[in-house]
Amino acid sequence: MSGAALLALSACVVAPAPDLSPRPEPRAEAPAPSAESQAFARYYRSVEARLVSDGLLRTDGGQTDAPFSAATLAANFERIALYDEYTLSGGRFVQQQTPSRLRRWEQPVRIEAHFGRSVDAAQQAEDRSVLSTYASRLARVTGHPISTVTSGGNFHVLYLDRDDQRSVGELVRRLVPGVGPETIAEIEALPRSTFCSVYAFSESGSRPVYVAAIAIIRDEHPSLLRRSCVHEEVAQGLGLPNDSPAARPSIFNDDEEFALLTPHDELLLRILYDRRLSPGLQPAQARPLVRTIAEELLGGPS
Repeated sequence: MSGAALLALSACVVAPAPDLSPRPEPRAEAPAPSAESQAFARYYRSVEARLVSDGLLRTDGGQTDAPFSAATLAANFERIALYDEYTLSGGRFVQQQTPSRLRRWEQPVRIEAHFGRSVDAAQQAEDRSVLSTYASRLARVTGHPISTVTSGGNFHVLYLDRDDQRSVGELVRRLVPGVGPETIAEIEALPRSTFCSVYAFSESGSRPVYVAAIAIIRDEHPSLLRRSCVHEEVAQGLGLPNDSPAARPSIFNDDEEFALLTPHDELLLRILYDRRLSPGLQPAQARPLVRTIAEELLGGPS
């Protein structure tokens, strides 16, 4: 993935259900950011400015210039929901498009924010507000219970700078007991080219139903990239793990044209949580149902 790309890394890792009992998170006085973290911040500011000047990171939703048909919507759903972008190989997550199964949450999604030492009180308040507004939107779109909580979460959004990222493993193990060492290593070593990421977890031996997720949002990001990462990673962690170069207007496309969840993406989420679909469906099994639902959403075949 190029340095200017928003990498939406979504890995379904088998792990035991998390222990969700609340525990206090001690906060120490924030140290000065390292030279590397400061360099990351400068880099991401320049990337955001360049993308915006190039007409990318749009926030308008694309309704006026990016029409799509029911057939296109169904095809985009299949590629985004029923294929994986990454696979675990040799203890590492490697980019490889592979057919998968439909995955989503069955229990209520409780989104909890966690902040590294670099995130000041004003920024924390803004981040919580963005998450709360977005959770309400996702709940309305999917018809699934999705909300923000201050403790006892099962979808954890971690706002970290480079310095806290290197030692976040202990927190991740506490939030998701049984998480594999490869996931810890991946999170702690995310390179600068990985703008943000999400990892969703299912219980061992069960249907492909998510029970926990962790999203990583870099604190070095300026405002628009920060919100863009939240929109993409939280939505992907609900069961849309892949990207497609054909998807437009969509945040599930590595071209960075759109920064925030679009009306097209809302329809993908509506399809994902339609009760006619069930976790475990493979692409060929889901295809006729998805096409029917897409046609209903868009008012008929097209």
